[in-house]
Amino acid sequence: MPFSPLRLQVPESLRHVVETALTASPFGPFVVSGAEADDADALFVDASACADKAAALAVKAAVIVVVPGAADPALLDWLQQGAADVIGAEELRAGSFGQRLRVAIERHRLDRDARQVYATDLGTGLPHRQQLVEHMSHLMALREREPAPMAVLVLRIEGFETTAARFGREAANVLRRKLAVRLRAGVRASDVVASLDETSFAVLLAALLAPTDAERVGAKLVSALQLPFKISGQDIPVGVALGLARHPEDGAQPDALLSRAAGLAAATTAQGRGRPGAAANDD
Repeated sequence: MPFSPLRLQVPESLRHVVETALTASPFGPFVVSGAEADDADALFVDASACADKAAALAVKAAVIVVVPGAADPALLDWLQQGAADVIGAEELRAGSFGQRLRVAIERHRLDRDARQVYATDLGTGLPHRQQLVEHMSHLMALREREPAPMAVLVLRIEGFETTAARFGREAANVLRRKLAVRLRAGVRASDVVASLDETSFAVLLAALLAPTDAERVGAKLVSALQLPFKISGQDIPVGVALGLARHPEDGAQPDALLSRAAGLAAATTAQGRGRPGAAANDD
């Protein structure tokens, strides 16, 4: 059974030796490119010329770090940061390199798929905080090379317990699902909506085209969520409190941005509960 092709992003300092090592490997085919590509299966990092950490690079692709020697003291540090494999420069010429590379990539795929299942909120289908943090880490790594503003919104929702008390816990679960649908409908496909916990959602605005975009989108979402939801034939209103944090002004790391936005949402009085208005058509 032939192997599927693997796409490798390799820096120029390593490209010749990698191509030479993989040309006759029975574990190919391998497609080697020096250009950045979103669909790469593995990213090679020349540890002697790159200080980037693997965790910021390993969201979508396996990271293969090449260190000057197998006894390099940074070897364990790279593995702890999320590299799929760390090899010495001399190991590139070993006959088993192609096999080792394919195994590392397949292992990374399995680990990523397992994290994907674990990091998904089954009630709404949205990513959990862990998956959002990984996505933010990847974007922030890209922003180091191509600076561009982005922001994260946290929306704290009030009304789940009241809904559960009046109509049952399943009604509250339905309300969460409808909130998730309405949030996703209110942002672009490139933005990410995530479930932080039972009462809070986050929205990552991956690119801001204007300085006021974050406030505009936040106000639009708050307004949309203030329209009652139709649950079991009843109009169910919710309260919404918004917190907003910008990258890099309010934090350079995902956890710092999320904590700031969540803190602002927690300190803000929720709007909307009991507000009159027609329910949106979200059945």
